[in-house]
Amino acid sequence: MSELAELLSKAKKVVVLTGAGISTESGIPDFRSPGGIWERFRIIEYREFMASEDARLEDWRRRFYMEDQLGEVKPNIAHKVIADWVDTGKCSKLITQNIDGLHQEAGTKTGAMIEIHGSARHANCTECGLRHEISECRLMLEELGSSPRCRECEGIIKSAVVMFGEQMPLLETNLAFQAAGDCDLFLAIGTSLVVRPVASLPECAISAGAKFAIINRDNTQLDHLANVVVNAGIGETMAKMQVK
Repeated sequence: MSELAELLSKAKKVVVLTGAGISTESGIPDFRSPGGIWERFRIIEYREFMASEDARLEDWRRRFYMEDQLGEVKPNIAHKVIADWVDTGKCSKLITQNIDGLHQEAGTKTGAMIEIHGSARHANCTECGLRHEISECRLMLEELGSSPRCRECEGIIKSAVVMFGEQMPLLETNLAFQAAGDCDLFLAIGTSLVVRPVASLPECAISAGAKFAIINRDNTQLDHLANVVVNAGIGETMAKMQVK
C-alpha cells in the first residue's frame, strides 16, 4: 500500500478503471460469482433479444430484478474516494465496466466518466435511440403484457447495457483508449482484467509510458505487467488513498 500511495502522490494524470469488485462491497454480487445474476437468469444474447419476444421478456425480468437491487445499494468509500480524485484533478478520467450508476451517486462528474459497458439505469430505442426510463418500461410491460416499445416510433426498447454479442460502443471504446494513452498512472480497481477490449487498456497505457497498478482481492492475468499489485479489500485500501 505504501508503494501504491507513492505512485499516486507522484502521478499528475491518473486514469482509473473499475470493475465489479468495487461494487461488491456495496452489496452487489459479482455476476459470475456463486449466487450472482448468471445463476438466477440465463444469458440472453443481443441477436436472440432482437429476434424473440420470449427472449425480450426474459431479459426484462432480469433487468427489473437488477433495478430493484440497485435501488437498495449505496456507494461505498472506494466510489467516494474516486469522486474526490476527480474533483481535485488527480483523476483525469474514470473508465468503468460497471452498469450500476454508483459512481454517479458518489458524485463523480458525468463528463469525467466513460461507461464502457453502458448503464442499467435507463433504456434506449434500438431504432431511433430515444431514451426511456426503466420504470416506464416496467409499466409498459405490466400494462400490455409484452416487451416495451418506443413511445415515438414503436421500435424495440433495450436496456442501455451492452449485451453479449452486441458490438461495443465505438465512441466510448475510442475515448477509453485515448485516456489510457494519455495518463502517467493507470489504476485498475476490482476487475479481473479478462474481458476485452477493456483488458487491453493497461497495455495501451504502459506502451505510452504510464505506470500501472492493480487493486483487487484476487490475482489477475496482468499482474506481471503491474508496477504495484495490492491484493486486499478495495474499501480498506482506497480509504488509505484519500486526497489529503
